[in-house]
Amino acid sequence: MTHHIPTATYRIQLRDGVDFARVRDLLPYLKGLGISHLYLSPIFMASTGSTHGYDIIDPTRIDPALGGREGFEALAHAAQAQGLGIILDIVPNHTAFTLENPWLLDVLKQGQASRHARHFDIDWNAGPLALPFLPEPFEKMLADGAFSASDGAWRFGDVAVPLAEGTVTDDLRALHDAQHWRLVHYNQERDGITHRRFFNVTSLIGMRVEDRQVFDDTHALIFDLVRSGLVQGLRVDHIDGLADPATYLDRLHQALPDTPVWVEKILVGDETLPPEWETVGTTGYEAARLIARLLTDPAGVEELDRMWRKATGIETAFRAELRQAKLDVLDNELAAERRQLRDMAAAAVKGSPVAEPGPESLREAITALLVAMPRYRSYVTDTARPEDRELLRAVADDAAQGLRSREVVDLLADVMLEPQTDEARALVRRFQQVSGALLAKAQEDTAGFRWTRYLPANEVGAEPDEPTVTAEEANAFLARRRASDMTLVSTHDTKRSGDSRMRLVAVSHLPGAFAALYEAACALPSAKGVEPRWRWYVVQSALAIWNGDADGSADRLNGHIEKAMREAKLTSFWSNPDQGAEAAAQAFARDLLDAWQRAPDPALQSLLDRGEALAFAQLALQMLMPGFPDIYRGDEGGLLALTDPDNRLPVDWNRLSAPPDADSKLHWTRQLLALRQRHADFLKDADAQVRLDGTGLRLVRSGGGRHLAVAFSPKAPARDGGDLSRAFADGSGVRVTLNPVRTLDNF
Repeated sequence: MTHHIPTATYRIQLRDGVDFARVRDLLPYLKGLGISHLYLSPIFMASTGSTHGYDIIDPTRIDPALGGREGFEALAHAAQAQGLGIILDIVPNHTAFTLENPWLLDVLKQGQASRHARHFDIDWNAGPLALPFLPEPFEKMLADGAFSASDGAWRFGDVAVPLAEGTVTDDLRALHDAQHWRLVHYNQERDGITHRRFFNVTSLIGMRVEDRQVFDDTHALIFDLVRSGLVQGLRVDHIDGLADPATYLDRLHQALPDTPVWVEKILVGDETLPPEWETVGTTGYEAARLIARLLTDPAGVEELDRMWRKATGIETAFRAELRQAKLDVLDNELAAERRQLRDMAAAAVKGSPVAEPGPESLREAITALLVAMPRYRSYVTDTARPEDRELLRAVADDAAQGLRSREVVDLLADVMLEPQTDEARALVRRFQQVSGALLAKAQEDTAGFRWTRYLPANEVGAEPDEPTVTAEEANAFLARRRASDMTLVSTHDTKRSGDSRMRLVAVSHLPGAFAALYEAACALPSAKGVEPRWRWYVVQSALAIWNGDADGSADRLNGHIEKAMREAKLTSFWSNPDQGAEAAAQAFARDLLDAWQRAPDPALQSLLDRGEALAFAQLALQMLMPGFPDIYRGDEGGLLALTDPDNRLPVDWNRLSAPPDADSKLHWTRQLLALRQRHADFLKDADAQVRLDGTGLRLVRSGGGRHLAVAFSPKAPARDGGDLSRAFADGSGVRVTLNPVRTLDNF
């Protein structure tokens, strides 16, 4: 089956004032922009007040807060009238671990006898389901009289937990002991939880979609919406969290054989999607990484490295930083998962003639194997693919380095590669789920905020120590791309929006300008109270969102600094913030913004100018490289944003709907999307080749005697005659040209 490939998708973040009715109002604008499909964030019933929709409480209902089934059908029909399709973001991995979840409430009442007990990934062997909902230890609250029981519920504050039927007694301790659950202090989530989480988010509980009944129950509404013609494609959130992604995608394909499915999958290094997966492609983080690497100046990065190390005193390599971050996360955020893996490993190797490891040996081996995993996960089920066998053998060799004995590491690797028992299969399944969570938390959310030489490379799906790319590497990547692969530059998960990333890529082009900017910042009196690593981070972050308005930027930057310092987990933590260090960094940031607003800075202006040129180059590459572009809401008009929640601020739709200036990003977006529509057949099959040299970057698409070229030059303005061309204030230029091009050499 040949799926209909979008011309371009447009990501809509529902909630926070954007519901189905609001999107209906936007349809004429979106149609005029030139997209072919709306790409909607989750629409299913979510927790009260949810700002994102990934905390689903009922996958069988469309959220009334968005307009319910009636509102969605009205939107779908209106979109079809405009010739637009709809792609839904679906969340098979988890639902909300809250008392609003009706399936979970039934489990709390009936325990393992509940019809829905099989739906949730709960370790019943560990005892009753742990509910880390208490603000203080259970014994203290019991002694203080904070608990009561009435009307079939255990109560404290405004919380009511359903009691098992027939458990009635005046003895509260005995009543609590008789339940299918146990209330514990929230800090017990570090090592006392009994359900699989989404990463380290205890308020999200894993769903067992590997069970066919669970799959059918959680996807019934999705199938209905697709089969009713209301939905034309699906995007699967967090595919690596599932027990068996390949089987999941097979079942999805069997149920909806004519529906294209994209997966949110982070590919590391030269990793490619498993060829057996029934998917038309990824959501495109690897494409965003390629674009940033193509536009980064290698010589500038080398100079930045020298400057950064001298300024901060940091001497570590990124891989050493990442290793330490993994160890820190395993000791803290994922301690519960490691403890569970240790116990599962003990069960899997019981009776082995090879070794008789104790708890400490198993903990050591599990830690070493997790830390050594270079990508999100392997995909072993009952058997191991050749590539997984090679990967896990290499991981075992790496894990054994520095250990007194590699006996237990090899034993566990053998058991996971050839899982012969239910216990062994459970171990490898959970190990693979945890390894992905560990890399995400350790790299994106820890090391990425510690090792901050060059922030454009500290991105989802990117590698901080691999900020550049050769033409040979780029061309090999482009040759593997499919027309059905998404190409993104901004999402709700990116650490910086595409335009902000290009502001920072400009630093590699003009390291001297950044040095001047940094030195001027360090001369501010408030800089003295800020650790150098955070000065370097703050200056980059301020540059990423600077719009000439210190007042408008300060709160946004302050919120991001708080998040960055706590995610780095060096001296400040979400559970124990270093408020003095945070306040000092925030005061420095405010003073820096004020200084930029008071007096024009030539170094700052040069970086802003180059960043604008790079943003246009990025736009042209996103639109015209193999694959199709996914536009994040508002990005078409220019979007300077840091990580969530900064990237979910309201969009000024009135500004976007106004006639654009000919030199604006919005105008270019419209022109490039129109070009994609006119030449869809050509772009679907055309070859792609990149050239990088001292004069800039060239991308040429060729096929059937036709040619399309994108050129970026940092040193010379765009020549006339292109379908789109623009010269920028710093002398650089971007040009898109159709058909005078015959070969790459004479372009």
